[in-house]
Amino acid sequence: MNEAHVEDKVPAELQTILGVELWCWLTNPYKKDKRNKDTRNSKKAKGLNARQKREMKVFQIKPEQQRYELFLPLHDLWRQYIIDVCHGLKPSSSPQFVQQKLLKADFHGAIITVVRSKCPSYVGTTGILVQEFKHVFKIITKEDRLKVIPKRNSVFAVEINGFVSHIYGSKFEQRSSERSAKKFKVKGTIDL
Repeated sequence: MNEAHVEDKVPAELQTILGVELWCWLTNPYKKDKRNKDTRNSKKAKGLNARQKREMKVFQIKPEQQRYELFLPLHDLWRQYIIDVCHGLKPSSSPQFVQQKLLKADFHGAIITVVRSKCPSYVGTTGILVQEFKHVFKIITKEDRLKVIPKRNSVFAVEINGFVSHIYGSKFEQRSSERSAKKFKVKGTIDL
């Protein structure tokens, strides 16, 4: 359809009866207007890409904020959260039930200890989990040092009200948001 068919002159007898202007614009109500789509997308807020996040240092903790006592309230919140998730953590609770809940739980604020690792210098490191990424945990120790510990080939221990659970980092290599939605299969674990 060319431009002449879209813009058409209204006959003179219809102008007097209908009282319309000299020109009538014919539009297709089912045709989407591309101009509106472009303006709609430009108004939508866009997030930062990975390069911008690195440049702005979004995920880096400043050295003056790397203090253990600053993260103790986060640990208290995490402890309340885990008790709620595990329905009270009674002594009569079955360990399988608690571990199934812990698999999908968020560990930001947990006090974790490295029990086993391929790198012996990580073994025995204890601290509050500050950040969790796909392949590493960032923990802050009591000596106010930020340590980055890889999940692969490491075993971590988490203690909650006397109940100690071991986390195999190689099976835990996911973001916490992805892990909460994943369905875990029961498999035997292979020691390091």
